[in-house]
Amino acid sequence: MRKLFYVVVFTSLIASCYGQGRFVDAWQKRVRVTSSQQPGWAVPVFTPSSGLVQLIRFDAIRQYSPTHTTTWNVDGGKGFNIIPWYKTELDLNLPPFLLHDAKNTVDGPGDFSLLLKYRLLGANEMKGNYSVSAAVAGSVPTGSHKNGSADGTVAPTVFVGKGFRSFDVQSAAAMALPTGHTAASGRPISWNTAFQYKVKRIFWPELEISSTFFRGGPHDGKAQTFLAPGLEVSKIKLTSNETSRLAVVFGAGEQIAVTHYHTYNHALSFTSRLVF
Repeated sequence: MRKLFYVVVFTSLIASCYGQGRFVDAWQKRVRVTSSQQPGWAVPVFTPSSGLVQLIRFDAIRQYSPTHTTTWNVDGGKGFNIIPWYKTELDLNLPPFLLHDAKNTVDGPGDFSLLLKYRLLGANEMKGNYSVSAAVAGSVPTGSHKNGSADGTVAPTVFVGKGFRSFDVQSAAAMALPTGHTAASGRPISWNTAFQYKVKRIFWPELEISSTFFRGGPHDGKAQTFLAPGLEVSKIKLTSNETSRLAVVFGAGEQIAVTHYHTYNHALSFTSRLVF
């Protein structure tokens, strides 16, 4: 009887491992197929990618304000980007941790956010070199001590990208719709565009333009724009296996305010990603 028990347990373990192996293989195949049908551009430092990506991301951002105070944004509100279904990306972004040097300002976590993106159109560099996606992003007010928003937000977003040999342009526009206290928060519109050029296989110098147009709220009618030169090293493969996606990406860029109105003077960002 004991032998029969061991046989049943061993057989169950083998079946479980086999099932898990098939699940992982199917997932990786789906990611490879989805990625092969779009350009292989680097994800910009500030502008979100117009395509779909599967990676783990960590950023660190240093903001300098007009009142000469500094805020460190640890994690940058990034986290896990996965491709759970064909042509679909799901982002689970951990709350950033904000460190302030201003007096009477308490450090603490910001808001948790997530995004669901679907690629509407796409073609790799050999078949058109473009991508078009749509997404819905959302945030949950998990921040403490005014490090986050008072209410959640829903943000419909569109992404477009077009490549011309080694050069590409990626752009994203979104409107943040608060779930409450609209008069206090407003409905800001963000528009980010990145211009990239691929050099020597893994180097991607870039220039980004980030604008926010405030509608409603305390900054109603105002707009701010930042220029951000940057450089990314993408991708450094971690294995010689041609079918493996495992790689690392590093980059840095600095936003510089170019409009009279701005909520911060400049922001230096360091980004790292693990592609899998």
